[in-house]
Amino acid sequence: MLLADLVRASDGVASTAARGGKIEILADALRAASPEEAAIAVAFLSGELRQRQIGVGWAALRELPSAALGPSLGVGEVDAAFARIGAFSGPGSQAARRATLTALLEQATEREQRFLRALLSGELRQGALEGVMAEAAARAAEVPAADLRRALMLRGDLGPVAAAAMAGGADALRAFRLEVGRPLRPMLASPAADVATAIEKLGAAAVEWKLDGVRIQVHRDGDDVAVFTRTLDDVTARVPELVDVALALPVRSVVLDGEAIALRPDSRPHPFQVTSSHFGSAGRDVPLSALFFDVLHVDGEDVLDAPGAARADRLAAVVPEALRVPRAVAPDAEAAAAVLADAIAMGHEGVIVKSLDAPYAAGRRGAGWLKVKPVHTLDLVVLAAEWGHGRRQGWLSNLHLGARHDSEPGAFVMLGKTFKGLTDAMLTWQTERLLELATERGDWLVRVRPELVVEIAFDGIQTSTRYPGGVALRFARVLRHRPDKRAEDADTLAAVLAVRI
Repeated sequence: MLLADLVRASDGVASTAARGGKIEILADALRAASPEEAAIAVAFLSGELRQRQIGVGWAALRELPSAALGPSLGVGEVDAAFARIGAFSGPGSQAARRATLTALLEQATEREQRFLRALLSGELRQGALEGVMAEAAARAAEVPAADLRRALMLRGDLGPVAAAAMAGGADALRAFRLEVGRPLRPMLASPAADVATAIEKLGAAAVEWKLDGVRIQVHRDGDDVAVFTRTLDDVTARVPELVDVALALPVRSVVLDGEAIALRPDSRPHPFQVTSSHFGSAGRDVPLSALFFDVLHVDGEDVLDAPGAARADRLAAVVPEALRVPRAVAPDAEAAAAVLADAIAMGHEGVIVKSLDAPYAAGRRGAGWLKVKPVHTLDLVVLAAEWGHGRRQGWLSNLHLGARHDSEPGAFVMLGKTFKGLTDAMLTWQTERLLELATERGDWLVRVRPELVVEIAFDGIQTSTRYPGGVALRFARVLRHRPDKRAEDADTLAAVLAVRI
């Protein structure tokens, strides 16, 4: 498969607004690929490298060499070149990377060079997000979309799943199993306005505290323990105290879903920045605690398809109460409200109301889990930022906030701006991060790739003709940056309207 074929598909997706049209263009491209090429095509068309990072920054892409007159590069050839570039290390590695990259680009046409530059710089944003790519892969392989989504849940990477589907159809997808040591896509919660609304939707349900921590997935196989974030990054080396917790459990193998959180001596949470410092480059002032709320595998048995109530029983059998998120079964809204009050009194965010019958449907926001926070919050994406003035001179301050578009993958709907809630430390960090994501730098405004997620508190949503979504946030303020979340995890405009107050 030629790289030119992918470039043509990418351009077609970028110029097509309808989700169905995007899916059909992508499916046509995947049909023309071999299984191995399909895995590469999925990554490239999603704007990603299979190697994730290969040490090529924007400076290396500023000036492109003379282009080839006609297409000759195959997608496998390009992927292999990326692997070679990423493998260079030690003295002279930068020069070797540049030479190998230049040799690759010299074989590309002008159109292919533009595609590769966008791919390598993270600016390939044509609307082929994972949900769209998954549908396209299912259509190209002629397999049920539900089978492919389940395989993706278990494997965590769409490229190998698409390749398997193209090579072996539905039987190959059913061969994917939960593997202890390989992270799964986490189940996500949808917002609800209040506990009464949540109970009305679910009936009698479990109500669990919603902690102000970092989502973790812990895998143990004998003496081997791995800890992953919600973005499936392996952070085991950064959290030795959580490894010790897992090793102390009375099991041979287990996969647990939960939260890592820094707690004070009175069990109230430290600010989120204290917890998140364990997962970045900042120092570690206090140890982390682990609190688990779900179990997906125990001693050789997968339980993710069991009802929520049954999984809770299995969790209680292997994890002591002190290591479990507080939980109660609430028959009605009054009982659920009491759990919410307890969570708030201890300094936590709110509660998650969970169906007693739902299986663990990883990677999807469905009706099985509903989150309720007294302080209404949204996870939004930064689209641009304005330079501050006065005391904030030199910092990117006023953030342009967007929700995910409901029907246009990769698109965002602006809901307003805010500079409130930002400390000096947050301003410093966000300025550095946003400049890394900058696509256009002006005297007062910096436009950025839509990647940084921020958690925004607000007092209400009002009708507005100023913004394309027709609504704007009232009294929005930044609670925290969420580098642990992807833009695909941000709330949609429909979710915004669902919590309209």
